[in-house]
Amino acid sequence: MTILNKEEAKALLEKVLSYSKADECEINLSGGDGGNIRYARNSVSTSGGVSQSSLVVSSAFGKKLGVATINEFDEESLKKVVKRSEELAQLAPENPEFMSFLGPQTYGPDTPTFSEVTASLTPKERADAVAQSLKVSKDNNLNAAGFLEDSKGYTAMMNSKGLFAYNKSTSVAFNVTMRTNDGKGSGYATRGYNDFSKLDTKKDTTVAAKKASMSATAKAIEPGKYTVILEPTAVAVMLENIFFAMDARQADEGRSFMSKAGGKTKIGEQMMDAKVNIYSDPYNTELPTGTWSGDGRPQEKINWIEKGAVKNLYSSRYWAQKTGIKAIPQPDGAIMQGGTKTLEQLIKETEKGILVTRLWYIRQVDPQTLLLTGLTRDGTFYIENGEIKFPVKNFRFNESPIIMLNNLEDMGISERTVSAESNVNYLLPPLKVRDFTFTSLSDAV
Repeated sequence: MTILNKEEAKALLEKVLSYSKADECEINLSGGDGGNIRYARNSVSTSGGVSQSSLVVSSAFGKKLGVATINEFDEESLKKVVKRSEELAQLAPENPEFMSFLGPQTYGPDTPTFSEVTASLTPKERADAVAQSLKVSKDNNLNAAGFLEDSKGYTAMMNSKGLFAYNKSTSVAFNVTMRTNDGKGSGYATRGYNDFSKLDTKKDTTVAAKKASMSATAKAIEPGKYTVILEPTAVAVMLENIFFAMDARQADEGRSFMSKAGGKTKIGEQMMDAKVNIYSDPYNTELPTGTWSGDGRPQEKINWIEKGAVKNLYSSRYWAQKTGIKAIPQPDGAIMQGGTKTLEQLIKETEKGILVTRLWYIRQVDPQTLLLTGLTRDGTFYIENGEIKFPVKNFRFNESPIIMLNNLEDMGISERTVSAESNVNYLLPPLKVRDFTFTSLSDAV
C-alpha cells in the first residue's frame, strides 16, 4: 500500500472529521507494508509480505463513547464508519472515567524513526541477508532456524478539538536459533533496528553458532545462588517487568511493587543500587521513538529511575487529574545507562560465575515484589578465573528484578536488543549480578 505522507494523512482525516455529528470526535489512522522470511533446518520455509491499513473513529456524546474501525477509505465507507461509531456511542453507558479529547499539542521535531534504506528494502536484499545466516550454519555443520522481518509505516491522529499528530517509521527484526545436529547444543542471537544497514546477520549468526557448538557438552552443576553475567537479551525480559509495572494507578491502589501500606507509594525511595539509571528519550539516536503517545500526549525525555530511586510513574490522564500528578504517558522504549566495559571484559573480571545468554518462559510469582520464575536457554556457561570453562545445563530461576538490581556489581556497554517475550526494543547493558537464585535444573537446551 502507499505510505501516506503528513499532508495526505491530514487531508484524509479532515475529510472523515467533517462527517462527524458527535460532541467530540477523534480519528486514528495507520498503515504500513512489511516483508519477512522464515527458515528452519537450514532451508527457507516461508516468505511473504503484509500490507495493512486501519482507520479508527471514536465518537463521544457527553461521557458516552463509541468506537468503530474500517480499512476501506472510499467516501461511502468513511461516512459509514463515522455513523457507526456515533450509533454505538448513543447505545453505550456513560463512562465515569471519560476524559475529553486533548486540544492542540506542541510536539518536538521529527525523530529519526524512519530509514529510507529499510523503506526501500527489496525481497532480494532480504533473501541475501538470510543466505549469509544459512551459510554460517552450514559451514559449521549446524542447523539454523530464524526469522527476518522488516516494515515501513505511518500513524496519524486528529480530533475535533484541533489536535493533529503524524509519524512514520521503519523497523527490522532478526532472530536465529542454532542447534547441533544431535540436538544437545543451542545458541541464539537477536537484533532490532530502524535502519536495515545496521543489521549484520552473518556476525550475529556466528555468535549463535559458537554458543551452539560450545554448549553441546553441558554439565550439570548444583542449583543455588551464583554471580551471573546476563547478556542484554536476558536483561530485557527481567527489566521490562519493572517497566510494565510503573503505572501510577496500580501503585496508588496497592497493586504493584511501588505500593506501600496506607495508599502511599515508594516514589523517591532508593530501591536499587545507585548505579541504576533508567530513562526514555524519543530523540536517542540508537533507540528513536515517536514524539507523541497513543492519546496524543507529547513524549519527552523522562528519567524513570535515578541512582536507584524511582522518580516518575506513567499515568492515564484520568488518574493524573484525580490525584493531581503530571500525566506522563507510558514510553515506547526504555534505556538503561551502561558502563564502558565489553561483555568479554566482564567475563575476564569474574572469578566464578555463570554466563546467561537468554531467559524465557517468564512468569510472575508475586506482583508486590516482582518475583519472577523462568528458565535459561540457548547457551549457559560456567566462568572460572575470568574464562568460560565449560557449558552447564539450564536452570530454573526464581528472582525479582528489584533484588537483582540491588545486587548489581558491574555493567557493560549498553546496546540495542529485543525482548524475546514482548518483541519490544530496548537499549540495555549486560549486567554482572551477585546472588542470582537458581532453584533447579532443566534438561531442555
